[in-house]
Amino acid sequence: MADAPPRPLIVRLRNWVGDVVLALPTLQRLHDAGHELQLLGKPWAADLLAGHGWATQAYPAQLSERLGLLRALHRAAGAVDAGFERRLNALCFPFSFSSALEMRLAGLRALGHRGEGRAWLLSRSVPRHEGKGRPHELEVYWALGCELLGAVAHPPAQIGLRSSAAHVAAARELMAAHRLEPGFVVVCPFAGGTFEGQDKTWPGFADFTHQALETLRRPVLVVPGPGEEAEARAHFGHCTVLEGVRLGAYAALLRQAGLMISNDTGPGHLAAAVGTPLISVLGPTDPGQWRAWGPQVSLLQPAQGEAWPDAATVLRLAQQRLAAA
Repeated sequence: MADAPPRPLIVRLRNWVGDVVLALPTLQRLHDAGHELQLLGKPWAADLLAGHGWATQAYPAQLSERLGLLRALHRAAGAVDAGFERRLNALCFPFSFSSALEMRLAGLRALGHRGEGRAWLLSRSVPRHEGKGRPHELEVYWALGCELLGAVAHPPAQIGLRSSAAHVAAARELMAAHRLEPGFVVVCPFAGGTFEGQDKTWPGFADFTHQALETLRRPVLVVPGPGEEAEARAHFGHCTVLEGVRLGAYAALLRQAGLMISNDTGPGHLAAAVGTPLISVLGPTDPGQWRAWGPQVSLLQPAQGEAWPDAATVLRLAQQRLAAA
């Protein structure tokens, strides 16, 4: 049987690590259905998704450069796919007005969420549910994929982020350099932004790491992202601090961890995506919408009006999760 002709699909990713991780099951389903993905996102997206082999480019900062890239991808796709102009040929995960406008100006037939006055810019739009009771963000992205494929299905229980051979090798080198054996503990005490104006950072992380080093008798790693290095050195210098680790290597390193403890932030989603046991300390975050996705996730969240959990509470759960492994 002759190979099926390519079906390019131009996809604009969202701008946060957690969102890209939560969109991954949808991307994989589209790939498995025969779409040749052309992904556009932040500069780190290519490294994060390298294990999947999809073409991934950094989205330029300037509008003129963005349109130039989109139009070039449009022309290249049309040259290899005679049906490209007759079908939905782009997927817009962001729900900003500008992201839909850029798709329209590039001549693409895009699917995305309506709202922000952008429905007329999209070839097909679907509602984005807001407020209490809305679906989990992974299910929101999954529904877009179902709409594009015209086939409803249940999302997978596990995200299944893949690591490239280069990322696995980089993780092994890090472990050798720091004399780490599998089963170490990773903590992510950082959290970008707020949730409904409230800080998402658990204030007990420093106390927890001191107690964990003494009680768990395992190395405790902190892997700061860009701009987090000084805070890591100042408050977590008693841990093993690994600076400059890119996302793909970070994911491969997490595969060797016995446990991760994280705020509501990208690395927590990363741990869940590779199947690492995760304790997610959420604070004000809505777990129905933003919890890390996977069977290995344990949530710790105070009831409304109550204080954050103390370090001892998290440590007890950490001991239970490690003993069960």
